[in-house]
Amino acid sequence: MPCNSCGSRSLIRDDVTGCLVCDSCGAVQKFDNYEAHTGGLNVSQGVFIRVGTTGTGSVLNYKEKKIYEANNLIDDLCFKLNLSSQKVRDIKSMINDVTEGDYGQGDWFPVLIGACAYIVVRLENKTVLSMAEIGNLIDCNVYELGRMITRVLDHLDLKLPEFDLVVSFEKVVRGLFNFGRIDGEKFERMKGQGVFLIQCMIKWCLTTGRQPSPIVAAVLVLVAELNGVEDVGIEDVARDLHAAVATCKLRYKELLEKLVEIAQELPWGKDITVKNVLKNAPFVLRYMEMKSMEKRGEERRNLDCGGFDLGEVISRCLRRDDLEHCVEDDSRYFAVENASGLNEMVVDDVDRLQLSHECLSMVYDKFLTEGGSGKLAAETGGLHSKRSKWDIELFATDWWSGKSELSKKLFLKEILEKNVGVDPMPPSFVNGRVAVEKRRAKIDAAKHRIGRIMHPWNPDSGDGKVIALLQDSHTKKRKRKTPAKGTKLKTPAIRIDWEDFVIETLLLHQVKEEEIESGHYNTLLDLHVFNSGTM
Repeated sequence: MPCNSCGSRSLIRDDVTGCLVCDSCGAVQKFDNYEAHTGGLNVSQGVFIRVGTTGTGSVLNYKEKKIYEANNLIDDLCFKLNLSSQKVRDIKSMINDVTEGDYGQGDWFPVLIGACAYIVVRLENKTVLSMAEIGNLIDCNVYELGRMITRVLDHLDLKLPEFDLVVSFEKVVRGLFNFGRIDGEKFERMKGQGVFLIQCMIKWCLTTGRQPSPIVAAVLVLVAELNGVEDVGIEDVARDLHAAVATCKLRYKELLEKLVEIAQELPWGKDITVKNVLKNAPFVLRYMEMKSMEKRGEERRNLDCGGFDLGEVISRCLRRDDLEHCVEDDSRYFAVENASGLNEMVVDDVDRLQLSHECLSMVYDKFLTEGGSGKLAAETGGLHSKRSKWDIELFATDWWSGKSELSKKLFLKEILEKNVGVDPMPPSFVNGRVAVEKRRAKIDAAKHRIGRIMHPWNPDSGDGKVIALLQDSHTKKRKRKTPAKGTKLKTPAIRIDWEDFVIETLLLHQVKEEEIESGHYNTLLDLHVFNSGTM
């Protein structure tokens, strides 16, 4: 062999070390002292490699090094998630069961740690961690994390309890306002109002199948606006909760729409819209709170005016020359016999009052402009010199008592038994029924088109009804010019899309109309068209 240094072939073996040495340059030849085993365990051993010692170094021992680094990664992620030592041990035990003691390395292992951390926390019925928070920490997509959670649950045969929105909201409120940003009384009031609204949304089925973080963000923003807490924008809250801003705005809009629906029960409810519902939200929440405190079958004998003297409000609004704006017959309803005003009138008497819309509108407008009760303004310090004499501000303590059971965490059965003024159908059920009606109209239209083609000599008398039925869903609303006299009106053209062609195909293959109404087109095509044996 030539020398590794000079290329000379004058190599000799040293008597002391046993290594080959170049006689020309004196360089020691590397990797020449290995003696392989050829006869079992009792024969001569190599110089560097011995029996039973392969891989015992800190670099070559792969399995022990892998487990050591995996434990360090688990400790680091659990520390960032602020988990206790007991939860860390539970997470390590779960990972050990899933991987059968091998742990692992790579991009998938942090996802497994996050999934096990989420499962351990949820199994204790404590919703202090969200998938969005864990995914943001380990730089993982929420859907990928959800798939890993499902695989771990299936492997260990576990089932998670229901996600607790109330605990999640309390954690978010405590995290945002725990630095002395608001006083303790306002904090407890905001927390009670938020819990009340969240449990109302649970009753209205607005949380069913929805991500929890956008719901918490929408309620938090609304409660902050009602209590006058500034700098709480929906974008900032969505960023703190790692939620999509568009989804948070959509949940916020749905909550406002539901408040508008409840506000229709108020005397001025027809004037409340999504744009001005925030100004009337205190009255709406006060109404919801009073309705939730009523027991089923209990009749309210006295008229509860929600914290202010309704008789004094009406008397001030109708004082001096204001009565001339009302109808003459309406004025007698405001002439009360005692100083307590309408507060002593029973509900039946109030329900029998036949007031005109003009008078009620005038009373309400007068109340908004002048503020209401002078006694309430004196107690709350709401009078301002720059405003009119009776101009006041409504504070949260005036319209919120916090005595409702919905302000505290309740079980689902107890939530559903409460009455908050409206008991709507689930949105998914309503949308499903609307979709079925649209598909029913498409089926009828497809049957008429097939009938006209197969029997052109038989005029169909129902085409006009079908056209009128589908015109709103297929054509855009356009301003039409008034046709001149003698001009023949043209039948509006109906746009046919891919769904109409699929429905026609299914009808031609004699599929039942009830099955088509379900909307499972791909399944029906596979069963009746592609596997029918006719193609």
